[in-house]
Amino acid sequence: MQAQSYSSELRAGFARVEESWKRVCASVEEAAIRAGRDPSEVRLMAVTKTVEPEYINHAISLGATLIGENKVQEFLGKKPSLEGAYEAHLIGHLQTNKVRQIVGEVDVIQSVDSVKLAREIGKVSEKKGIVSDVLLEVNIGLDPNKFGILPDALEETACEIAEIPGVRVRGLMTVPPFDADLEKTQRFFSNMYRLYIDITEKKIHNIFMQILSMGMSGDYPQAIAEGATLVRVGTAIFGSRNYR
Repeated sequence: MQAQSYSSELRAGFARVEESWKRVCASVEEAAIRAGRDPSEVRLMAVTKTVEPEYINHAISLGATLIGENKVQEFLGKKPSLEGAYEAHLIGHLQTNKVRQIVGEVDVIQSVDSVKLAREIGKVSEKKGIVSDVLLEVNIGLDPNKFGILPDALEETACEIAEIPGVRVRGLMTVPPFDADLEKTQRFFSNMYRLYIDITEKKIHNIFMQILSMGMSGDYPQAIAEGATLVRVGTAIFGSRNYR
């Protein structure tokens, strides 16, 4: 009896994920079209923080082949249970003492916020015989409570990180201040896009500006309007809590 109840609950959770996934995909496409962009220019990441593997696997089966995790240990704990073809990014703050555990386990580390961290990633990557793709996290709102490279220091920091063996810079990432309204948030996104274009046009060696990661459940349409190539959506797909 308990197994039947559990199975029913699981199926209900799958249905909610499927409905939400389709709704967010349509919303991303609509936002891109409104901005005069090709929807194929924008990748939708399913953020799987606190989400159990059964639901992640169901989302992958629906087409959510790009997933993002905030914590090293949480991702490593789930990884053996994940199924199907998917690309995984670490999007949360990374401490240098966790670098050895995550390098080689994800496809991209989005949250590189210092030269020190990039050096550690490069050192571990070289030992493992790989090159790690990273994004540079920018503190676009100058928020003292957030990690990230300050905008005025971005070019100098990017040039320094680009010289580190074992690291390849693939773009930029940001999280605007949570207390900003949508109008301010959109300005932050606009400023990020200008930084992204500026670094792109400088054609710095070992910097490949291919990803501009910005926008989450509450503001991804604004991010798309301002040039995001990747939006990170969790709550709008999986809900604010576990289904079980």
